[in-house]
Amino acid sequence: MLRASGVSLAKKASSSIRQLSSKAATATAAFPEAKKRFIPASGTYPRGFFVGGMHCGVKKRGGPDLAVILSDRETTASAVFTTNQFCAAPVQLDRETINRARSAQKQIVRAVVVNSGCANAVTGEQGLKDARVMAEAGDKLVRKFDAGRKGATTTTKTTATDGDDKGEGDLASLVMSTGVIGQRLPLDNICKGIGEIELGESHDMWMRAAVAHMTTDTFPKLLSREISIGDPQAAEDGKKTVIRMAGITKGAGMIHPNMATLLGTVCTDAAITQPLLDKALAYAVARSFNAISIDGDMSTNDTIAVIANGAASAAAPAIDSEDSAEYAVFRSELTKFMAELASLVVRDGEGATKFITVEVEGARSFDDAKRVASTIATSSLVKTAFYGKDANWGRILCAVGYAGIPLDTSKVSLAIYPGDGTAPLALVSAGEPLLPLDETRASEILDQEDVIVRVGLGLGSESARIYTCDLSHDYVSINADYRS
Repeated sequence: MLRASGVSLAKKASSSIRQLSSKAATATAAFPEAKKRFIPASGTYPRGFFVGGMHCGVKKRGGPDLAVILSDRETTASAVFTTNQFCAAPVQLDRETINRARSAQKQIVRAVVVNSGCANAVTGEQGLKDARVMAEAGDKLVRKFDAGRKGATTTTKTTATDGDDKGEGDLASLVMSTGVIGQRLPLDNICKGIGEIELGESHDMWMRAAVAHMTTDTFPKLLSREISIGDPQAAEDGKKTVIRMAGITKGAGMIHPNMATLLGTVCTDAAITQPLLDKALAYAVARSFNAISIDGDMSTNDTIAVIANGAASAAAPAIDSEDSAEYAVFRSELTKFMAELASLVVRDGEGATKFITVEVEGARSFDDAKRVASTIATSSLVKTAFYGKDANWGRILCAVGYAGIPLDTSKVSLAIYPGDGTAPLALVSAGEPLLPLDETRASEILDQEDVIVRVGLGLGSESARIYTCDLSHDYVSINADYRS
């Protein structure tokens, strides 16, 4: 999201965050009661990553606004970016950096530097120069980190003013910015903050970094997981390879799929080759961050990156075969992990009161299924009906009909499912409405926060899922007053 805090829950959360000290930035008391269940109290994080977050002076209203993720060794990095033609300076620079690594077949990315409060978008040539300065400050931090690693403890305060900052070797930092469009970065504040930021490996440090990503978000979005990869038989024999993933994302509005949909970084200590990481990310994004929609707007800064440093096991070989069991498990687990991370964005949709899963089954192809699901998920009429708890299922079928794929309407089915796992309500079968509508059961289902819409096309075996939310009065209020 490319704006500073608006009103309602977003404004309340922003106000609370501004009152926190750096050490207390992880306190869940600062966030809305209804969102606390999505904030982890602990985590299992990938080895070799040092992270942190702080206030450096980007946000006019205060609050954490600078995050750094740093690997203690070389990484394989992949990313997908917005296709908005007004793509922001950080997107242009990061695309250049990732392509340079691919072309040179080198592992050059060591850090990700993120600021919130200013998007550095539509800022011309000066914006690109500013992004480069920000990246260079990240490179400088990496060199100081490497120089000071001897005797370092789990929590390391690295100051970029000590020692020689030249260093040797080809390295690069990715940069991400989010906030108000059309304003220049306060570079002095950002570079000073990068030099002073405290980095560590603990859950608290990861949470600090997540909080520093927030703009109109009402809660920090952080996940971590431990995964066994490889041959299942090997795992049974006690020879499993264990890897870890951690992800931070942010976003609450200006969310709509097309290559990527917000800012996010997934870190893993798996070892994997560049081509396979690229393929795994493309597959996972299509089924996660490119399968969510809040308001139909695609931002200028959208970036999703995956950084793999291979620190899980020195003995484990890199995943280098698309036909291997290790790659199959990695791709599957990355997809599930990113889908869960992406769902947090929808749960924090600006003004949202409902989390809606749209599932389309029986399509001729994945693309067809996804197109129908996306059309339903982005329909303002469908979204407002859910906000009003109105079982106006005709709006859903209307969206299916104009999705732009050939249909046999006599085969279409529709049902809504409650999030609590109780009985669904079938609405349409074989193209025929199931009347009379059970208004009592419809009200019971639509009164829940989580609702599933399931559409069957009866044309094939492919399926797709899109996460979306309702459209409320608060969405208008927040976006009528977004600049800080």
